[in-house]
Amino acid sequence: MGSLRRGLILALLPAPAWAQVCEELRPGWDGTPISAWSEALSLFTSPAALILLAGSLIAVRYKSQWGTLAACVGWSALVSVFAFWDGGRTDAMAEGCIGSPMIFILAAAALCVAMVLYIGVPAKTED
Repeated sequence: MGSLRRGLILALLPAPAWAQVCEELRPGWDGTPISAWSEALSLFTSPAALILLAGSLIAVRYKSQWGTLAACVGWSALVSVFAFWDGGRTDAMAEGCIGSPMIFILAAAALCVAMVLYIGVPAKTED
């Protein structure tokens, strides 16, 4: 029974196939586990997220309802990529070279809610 249990435990440990996933997704990874905060910072500094942040700032600056709508649709599309498209991310998370994208997803959702609430408030007019 001991050898069977040992074999099952060894089968669940990270294998070279998982290490290959990390080599493809995060080349140069040093082996330390990536936290959700580090992953969120990495995702927010991606080119797509930086473009969406700039678009969100412009939409808020000019109080553009259509710009806010476009930015929120863009954030939804980007978050959907990380939420629904696996691309080896599950194995990489098990290995530790990719963190959970939950903080990124929550921050993007909070940003969209804040933009909609800010833009939805009518401007004050003096009578």
